[in-house]
Amino acid sequence: MIRKAFVMQLHPGQEEEYRRRHNPIWPELEAELKARGAHNYSIFLHPETRQLFAYVEIEDEAKWLDVASSDACRRWWAHMRELMETHPDNRPVSRDLVEVFHLD
Repeated sequence: MIRKAFVMQLHPGQEEEYRRRHNPIWPELEAELKARGAHNYSIFLHPETRQLFAYVEIEDEAKWLDVASSDACRRWWAHMRELMETHPDNRPVSRDLVEVFHLD
């Protein structure tokens, strides 16, 4: 299992709407994530900076990247674009984090 962590950024005042849209996420997006080997996926909010910290365990990097090609994912990005920093194609701006410590 590969552990991934990354950060994203919410726009001011969008914290509650972001939370609402994730509870629950669309069943078709959940199915796409699981079909491509994503497990134990969590997103945390830093309330003062509006930074989102995401953690996911994946089976394979290529499968994880392939999620972006799914219709469900592209529609989700369009659905979320006004809440957070995004690229022109609606992909969230995300910055990968480097693991410096792990304890099993």
